[in-house]
Amino acid sequence: MVDESAVGRVGQPFDMVVERGKIREFARATLSASPEYLDDPVPVSPPTFLVNAAFWTPPGENPLTVLGLDLRRLLHGAQEFVFHGPPPRAGAELHARTRVDKVYEKEGRRGGTMTFVETVTEFRDGQGALVAEARSTAIETARAPEES
Repeated sequence: MVDESAVGRVGQPFDMVVERGKIREFARATLSASPEYLDDPVPVSPPTFLVNAAFWTPPGENPLTVLGLDLRRLLHGAQEFVFHGPPPRAGAELHARTRVDKVYEKEGRRGGTMTFVETVTEFRDGQGALVAEARSTAIETARAPEES
């Protein structure tokens, strides 16, 4: 069980550079043929591109491991991106920070309590303006899946 006092905990800030090549790779990996992502010399990032922030997070700063969740019992429950203007374009330098927004439990249908952890990563530009937020929900099941 995750301690509810974790709500409000904030991770170390990190920078994320939106790179043209990474936008292209992401678009191709998601099977997009949009020239907006592939051909533009300063492409806009796809709406879900900011999930790549996981690769920019400082080592040891993943809120799920810091909170002591058992990764063998972890499910990805939800992901949402909120933009406060247009999505960032290649060349944008974003300053990000993740905080624990909510922690709660629910009884599972197959028995056992599930722990939900909702995090929010805020992305700000060089002037400190909020560009986007990534909201994520992780679910820790009551027990690890059984081996077959």
